[in-house]
Amino acid sequence: MEDTDQQRSSREAEQAIMEDLRWLGIEWDEGPDRPGLYGPYRQSERLNIYAQYAQELLEKGLAYRCYCLPEELEAKRKHFLARGIAPRYDGRCRNLTPQEENDLLKAGRAPSLRFQVSTRNIEFRDLIKGKVSFAGADIGDFIILRSDGLAAYNFAAVVDDSLMQVSHVIRGEDHLANTARQILLYRALGFVPPLFGHLPLILGPDRAPLSKRHGATAVAHFREEGYLPEALLNYLALLGWSGEEGQEIFELAELINHFSLARVAKSPAVFNYAKLKWINRQHLKKVAGPKKVALVRPFLEKKGLKMAPTEEPILAKVVEIYWEEVDTLAQLAERIAFFWEETLPQEPEAWTLLQKEENLKILAAWRAEIEKVGQVDQNSYRQMMGNLNQILGISGKALLLPIRAALTGRIKGPELEKIFLSLGKEKILNKIDYVLKARAKERSE
Repeated sequence: MEDTDQQRSSREAEQAIMEDLRWLGIEWDEGPDRPGLYGPYRQSERLNIYAQYAQELLEKGLAYRCYCLPEELEAKRKHFLARGIAPRYDGRCRNLTPQEENDLLKAGRAPSLRFQVSTRNIEFRDLIKGKVSFAGADIGDFIILRSDGLAAYNFAAVVDDSLMQVSHVIRGEDHLANTARQILLYRALGFVPPLFGHLPLILGPDRAPLSKRHGATAVAHFREEGYLPEALLNYLALLGWSGEEGQEIFELAELINHFSLARVAKSPAVFNYAKLKWINRQHLKKVAGPKKVALVRPFLEKKGLKMAPTEEPILAKVVEIYWEEVDTLAQLAERIAFFWEETLPQEPEAWTLLQKEENLKILAAWRAEIEKVGQVDQNSYRQMMGNLNQILGISGKALLLPIRAALTGRIKGPELEKIFLSLGKEKILNKIDYVLKARAKERSE
């Protein structure tokens, strides 16, 4: 856990990361919750280890103390930018005399520790990008220990990955420049660098780096929206990678067997929410039996809808009706909520439809027909529809749309007969009455 940024790190954030990984089906051998041979597992608990290796670099003459203040460094950064030059440290403190250092300490300046970068090129072979080269002169001496004693990311990562015997580092291509710095540190400390692979970045539909303004970007957000973990994992694997023979739907075990860095693209991938929804729907189709109800129940409860034990069979039936009509579990909960909501929220199109006088007459006639039957079943439904056709002289959408709008609050959905049979006589009458009363109230106002 890279938790040395004390303002942004917390145990809650740490737990959230581990919960997201577990939800996705990704496990680990060791970590804060699973002690093993390579702990401790939080950088905040490894400060003495970093200090030891930093001292080694200092004694080798490969690092030096820097007394520059943050505002001085910021001024230098702006100076470089104004001249169109990539900002880098100018080496001001590299050759301070003991007396100069002593004077700066007396002035109350706490030093950071900088790694001394040579001007020669840094080259490495990336598992995805191929041969990569950086000029040392463009990097500049960088901080490895801050003035508060906390290790900088590049230094801590090198020490951690080496001591934990990490073999491969797979990350985004925005870390390429960090890899050059880290390789210098690996060599300086006598460590063997791991193999590096830098994945293409994920972009939004506007080709800009994916961010919150494009929609949900955190695993927890997708979980709350009702995506299945196996579907999200499946889609994420396809961003910048493709399976053989055009296969797109994978279970985790299949991904493990098929995945190869050789098939990772070099160009950025665009996050397509429509494609994610399609993949989620394919995984939803694989779910069977009681598991469907178990998956959607939390989303119904989040909406404040709790089923009585006697309504469990109805819930199972309703879930079955709508299961293949939706892309996510949250969408499913939204679609089937009308079965239990007393006051039905209407889609604008449905409410507009129910403002027409001729459609209110259809509902009134339909209500009268329902009152005549003792039990709502397939035969009574079809008989009622036949009677309405004769009484009103209309059929098809003209007859069905107002009824669907009154029952579900929508103008599209599964077969009306299935919805009708699932609701039962009492709920049907209540929903018709709600619409008729609401419309009558509007007219009187």
